[in-house]
Amino acid sequence: QAYPSRTKDPDRVDFSTGSVGLGAVAPSFAALSHQYAQSHFADVPDRRFVSLLGDAELDEGNIWEALMDDTLGHLGRLLWIVDLNRQSLDRVVPGIKAGRIQRMFEESDWQVLEAKYGRKLERLFALPNGDRLRERIDTMPNEEYQALLRLPGDQLRRTFTQVDGTADPVLVDLLASVTDADLPGVIGNLAGHDLEKLLEVMDQIDDSRPTILFAYTIKGWQLPFAGHPLNHSMLMSQEQVDDLRGRLDIPGDDDWASFAADSAEARLCRSTADKLYGGDRRPANGLSAAQIPHTLAAPSNPQQSTQQAFGSIMLALSRNEALARRIVTVSPDVSTSTNLAGWVIKMGMYGRQTRKVPQEGGAQWTVSPRGQHVELGISEMNLFMALGVFGLAQELLGEQLIPIGTVYDPFVCRGLDAFIYGLYSGAKFIAVGTPSGITLAPEGGAHQSTVTPSLGMELPNLDYYEPCYAQELAWILLEAMRGCTDLVSGRAAYLRLSTKTIDQSPFRAALERIGEDALHDQVLRGGYRLIDWRAADQDVRRRYLIHIVTTGAMAPEAIRSAQALHDDGIAANVIHLPGPRRLYERWRGGDDLTWLVPEGEQRAPVITVHDGASHCLAWVGGAFGSSVTTLGVDRFGQSGRREDVYRSYGIDSEGILDTAYAILQRRSVL
Repeated sequence: QAYPSRTKDPDRVDFSTGSVGLGAVAPSFAALSHQYAQSHFADVPDRRFVSLLGDAELDEGNIWEALMDDTLGHLGRLLWIVDLNRQSLDRVVPGIKAGRIQRMFEESDWQVLEAKYGRKLERLFALPNGDRLRERIDTMPNEEYQALLRLPGDQLRRTFTQVDGTADPVLVDLLASVTDADLPGVIGNLAGHDLEKLLEVMDQIDDSRPTILFAYTIKGWQLPFAGHPLNHSMLMSQEQVDDLRGRLDIPGDDDWASFAADSAEARLCRSTADKLYGGDRRPANGLSAAQIPHTLAAPSNPQQSTQQAFGSIMLALSRNEALARRIVTVSPDVSTSTNLAGWVIKMGMYGRQTRKVPQEGGAQWTVSPRGQHVELGISEMNLFMALGVFGLAQELLGEQLIPIGTVYDPFVCRGLDAFIYGLYSGAKFIAVGTPSGITLAPEGGAHQSTVTPSLGMELPNLDYYEPCYAQELAWILLEAMRGCTDLVSGRAAYLRLSTKTIDQSPFRAALERIGEDALHDQVLRGGYRLIDWRAADQDVRRRYLIHIVTTGAMAPEAIRSAQALHDDGIAANVIHLPGPRRLYERWRGGDDLTWLVPEGEQRAPVITVHDGASHCLAWVGGAFGSSVTTLGVDRFGQSGRREDVYRSYGIDSEGILDTAYAILQRRSVL
């Protein structure tokens, strides 16, 4: 692969890279997961976590979000090495503020090391008046320094020793012993290319805290375009490649030749490989998918939201010791407002030192090394980085973790880069986005998510669920955990929940009509008939049939619409899709959906209703072989009473009814 990939490269890769800044911080979160695993499980071996960063990656905001989070500020055996070549993709960067960047790390309690000059230059610095040479290089603009290195030795000498238009006799004298042929290599002798100097600096690493090492380098070192402002996109000619081959002693007929088997270099490579990769990784400890409970009784409240039910289900899971010890929850300072407080009070918050954190109402959170909730600062990027890396613990650390993270659904998009990175890396985790949609009417458009269902439908390696009822959620959460334990075919999961209080009796009626085992199966397959016209009390006319297909919090509106149609003698089904992606993939894969819509009903018109972008369920028409009218939220949201906001966007029960009657009129059946 062009960039190392955990899932696509045949060799063992710990962290995928390629998306600037994300691969850089992943080892930091892995160090956190390692510290967590050592606090909770026996025999987790020591590890060191190393990132190699390009200096331009320090422009990425996620680097600084990670740096600013206190959770990552006290990790030992963590090393970042910054390749400080001071070039971007298009130019030599004129003003790299290395000192300012270093101070920012120091103020975050990192150990800051610098490898700036190699031993050749340091020997000259040690001569009488050598500080003048150091000053000349230190104060030289970066673009001037890079340009000098491309000059022949005699021109370099004349230009370098000129200060304010006059030859500096001190500099001339200091460089007198260096030949013109050697001078470019001496002036360009930066420590990032001097292995012994690098090792000398690395000997200073303090394993008790995170360390960053700034290693000064020249981009394209030892190549014809070293230091050239456009070298990122330059290619070498065949003659230049042949010259490089000769300098590196690479045989003409074997571009991938190893060092001679009996050489010191080959012995070092073999011993290092044996140390890092000697033998297979030890078998991971954890649960199999079969060990996850098949079902779990949901809270019995007659009226509840899915977010409320989530908190209760998490507490119920805490009573299953074997499962609970594998669960770690994470949130970006929203644990209470996403109903994780009960879990946190019972299981504790993770931290290196034991202490109590008072909460409103007299409750206390206990912070300790045994806690099972990681509370991050307000950074969705950090949340998804943590979920993705904790979701690789079984492979990286030999201990299975089931990470469950909560986030306000509109801010899933803020962490999207890291979300995608975790999925691309093959991580298994559960992300709970709540509250969601314009259902969160009082909050206004900035807090009302509309595109997140589309992400759930389209991101690879992800299952997306949008339940409406507590029992659906219980079954789905267990299924998502089974996905986290299956390293071969399991997926991460995204659950979109709501704070809308919903009457649970329609689900209980469907449970009675369909049967628990069958309904459990249908929920996990993606959908079921929440309201079946064939079971309606009214005298409805089968000749007129409409399918109302919905997901999540809009089910009550769909039910009221169907009831109104039944009152008018018109047959209407409400088909609820708590797992729309699963049903879509079954249809795309050629599965028979007659268990959901029999052949005799597959030409009936479809109305889809979603508190999200209207296109997200548009595929349902194709699945049922029907015409489809999609209702959803295709404009930014706004503040207001929920029923008024629904009405404004045409997704309330009246909007559904208006659509149904318009369809029937077009078909000339009314």
